[in-house]
Amino acid sequence: MNIIAVNGSARKGWNTHTLLQKALNGAAAKGAQTEMINLYDLAYRGCIGCLGCKLKGGSVGRCVIGDGLKPVFDRIDKCDAFVLGSPMYIGETSGVMRAFYERLIFQYISYDTARIPQFSRKIKTAFIFTTNCPDFEYDLVGYIDKFKEYEKMLVRIFGESKTLAVSETWQIDDYDKYHMTMFDVPERRRRREEVFPKDCEKAFELGGWLAS
Repeated sequence: MNIIAVNGSARKGWNTHTLLQKALNGAAAKGAQTEMINLYDLAYRGCIGCLGCKLKGGSVGRCVIGDGLKPVFDRIDKCDAFVLGSPMYIGETSGVMRAFYERLIFQYISYDTARIPQFSRKIKTAFIFTTNCPDFEYDLVGYIDKFKEYEKMLVRIFGESKTLAVSETWQIDDYDKYHMTMFDVPERRRRREEVFPKDCEKAFELGGWLAS
């Protein structure tokens, strides 16, 4: 079994990347082969609306742009499950994740009457979101609907999907160096020491579910 994690954060070793690695560790504990793909290491752009993935006699169900995402899509097309991860920036996933997601999903969406997705199998997927705001504000800022939107689309195209949202993450090593006085640093530090390890356990369990 092959499980892929796709990291939409530029900050390797920080929250999103760490949680994705925990998920891969959970999958590996079930005997899966795992791989981490860091989107910021790749050169690509978002969907250009060429409709090449819907062209009769062409590569139906496959993005035709030959940039840095082509080998990624080739691997996802053959994997047994995958997990995406991204921080939330101004109410949306990171730019590289959104561009990747556009291309990933649109190639499989069918415009035929039956509307059957062009992905030929059912696999498990997951999405890990990291946020600065507390979870009790998720509804206020629109995150709950946003997370449901992503999960609903992953279910539609691929099959089962689960979401893990991690709130009030530890952002930097030294808050005193930045204009960020709105954050309660002692509370953030406490959460980093006491709550984030539990979030990592949830990510590990999520990886085990992907591989089960």
